[in-house]
Amino acid sequence: MSRLRYKTLVDQLAQDIRSGRLAPGTRLPTHRKLAAREHLSLVTATRVYAELQAMGLVSGETGRGTFVREIALPSGHGIDQHVVAADMIDLNFNYPSLPGQTEMLRNALRQLATSGDLAALLRYAPHGGRMHEREVMAQYLDSQGLTVDAAQVLIVNGAQDGLSMTLMANLKPGDVVAVDALTYPGFRVLADVLHLELLAIPAAGQGPDITALEKLCRSRRVRAVYTMPTMHNPLGWVMSEACRRQLIAVAREHRLLIIEDAAYAYLVEDAPVPIAQLAPDITIYITGFAKNVAAGLRLGLIAAPPAHVPLLERAIRATTWSTPGVMSAIATEWIRDGTVLQLEYQKREDARLRQSMAREILSEIACVGHPASYFLWIPLGEDARADQIVMALMREQISVSTAEPFATTTHVPHAIRIALGSVAPDVLAAALKRVREYVMTLG
Repeated sequence: MSRLRYKTLVDQLAQDIRSGRLAPGTRLPTHRKLAAREHLSLVTATRVYAELQAMGLVSGETGRGTFVREIALPSGHGIDQHVVAADMIDLNFNYPSLPGQTEMLRNALRQLATSGDLAALLRYAPHGGRMHEREVMAQYLDSQGLTVDAAQVLIVNGAQDGLSMTLMANLKPGDVVAVDALTYPGFRVLADVLHLELLAIPAAGQGPDITALEKLCRSRRVRAVYTMPTMHNPLGWVMSEACRRQLIAVAREHRLLIIEDAAYAYLVEDAPVPIAQLAPDITIYITGFAKNVAAGLRLGLIAAPPAHVPLLERAIRATTWSTPGVMSAIATEWIRDGTVLQLEYQKREDARLRQSMAREILSEIACVGHPASYFLWIPLGEDARADQIVMALMREQISVSTAEPFATTTHVPHAIRIALGSVAPDVLAAALKRVREYVMTLG
């Protein structure tokens, strides 16, 4: 049996187990029956089951056979939830926080409690937010390189909510959206819920393959393209201005809506101008305050062309109805007094230190990432199994992610993603040494 066919069989059985086509408790064929069915040697059949067992997908019981296990990986390592035990070292999700942020929140709440218009926060706000707050948000976006009128800025319940509103307002079930072959898992989940079809754009250096996007648009009716041009998640690339202009040219030719996700853009100093600045008439720009301030500050911003604003307000009205008043009041004041910009500066420095530490500890391993990002992508060798490494690390109480949540292609690459921003530096260093050990041993 060829190595490629062998790996394909392992992948097929693994996918059948994860998808539920092979239910937990199912007894699999004996080694001999599998060998006969698949026309392979008994040794190879035994190796297939051994790999599945190492991945945590099956268990072999002496005298009884091989059975599908109840769960391969807990939620959060697979696709869309974040459930990590209290004693688990979380290198799966990023929620960077700095010393002193708790006291900052305490002071902000005290200040809010003495404000002159506290009663206004008990009432519904306009669907896109109060205009004086939208003006402050527009000033903040200007500091990020995007000049936009306050009337084009809508305040929403986090960047994920901004993506949701954007898709609901502009697309319908069955529409086709072009996305990177590896992309933000939250967008994948939204597309699935809204019944959108995603077409993968392969990577080409520090950005998507624009030629491949052009070919997709010529073969299919693509309605939109979702992109993270400044600090791509999970690969950390920053698209050059030339690449951004090429993407815009394709979008104009094929009448695509560009959805620009800037959740991590604050980490990049002197970045190229946002796509929304270069093509404001066809781009919807989305960002939030979960990463640069705090995950619990559920506040996001949408900057949209004027023609799209009524559609977005309608989507907000049909779902969340209005802006979170208390959150927007705190964020507005923190923008005014410079707190947000100060936190962004400190987190850029923090990310650089963590990235430097990670590169030093993992110096013998090929990693992909940006020098100032809060995450690292580790491609694995041809014979490696990402699931096996993840399971081994879980037994060490270390949580990392496979490539599965990020992949929009049928074939999921064997790789792991390391989030660097959610634990103390000393804990991170110790965990990364364990990651190095397992990747070097099993990868």
